[in-house]
Amino acid sequence: MIDTHNANADHRELDKFGELAHRWWDPNSEFKPLHDINPLRLEWIDSAVGLAGKCVLDVGCGGGILSEGMGSRGALVTGIDLGERALNVARLHLFESQQKIDYRLISAEALALELPGHFDVVTCMEMLEHVPDAASVVRACATLVKPGGQVFMSTINRNPKAYLFAVIGGEYLLNLLPRGTHDYARFLRPAELARYCRDAGLCVDELVGMSYNPFSKIYTLGSNTSVNYLIRTTLAIS
Repeated sequence: MIDTHNANADHRELDKFGELAHRWWDPNSEFKPLHDINPLRLEWIDSAVGLAGKCVLDVGCGGGILSEGMGSRGALVTGIDLGERALNVARLHLFESQQKIDYRLISAEALALELPGHFDVVTCMEMLEHVPDAASVVRACATLVKPGGQVFMSTINRNPKAYLFAVIGGEYLLNLLPRGTHDYARFLRPAELARYCRDAGLCVDELVGMSYNPFSKIYTLGSNTSVNYLIRTTLAIS
């Protein structure tokens, strides 16, 4: 075990997701949105980098939905998280999926000290809005990727529409997520995240939005970044 009290983590967040960890792989549970969006984000990442044979780090991997998806595309995946119960679920699921994912209980910042410039690809999806210092995670991701390697991130915009859709709609009206999942104050405007990236030496290559249609219950990628969005960056070669 590690001392998460000295890590860039919100222990209420870790406890909240830990209590639900046993339901991570149930596609009809509180994690249904992750199952629904995983094919979209997986295809987006794979089409940009070609995951087969790549050394990939999944930061904030939780129960391993994206990690296993990337592994199924031929990537050599390491998944890290500070939620011990979620990692235990991720490791147990490997017995069912027969994937070979290296799951570790460690922060991105700590791993950056251990393995700088080690990974071809780093992903950090649906995590930045749950940590006290998002810029610190971005810096760690930039340190962990090789020069010329790519870092993929996703989070939620901070504006009235995002509050209405992600918090009021998603948590209270449509019940897509448990109430209290998100803290609006931690949402990040694209310009803020882009600044964190530039400060860390990452060049922003692509910004795409993710939208949800409550009638068709389908997620799509497009130009609308007003609520959920994803960003693809490359570490500059010095």
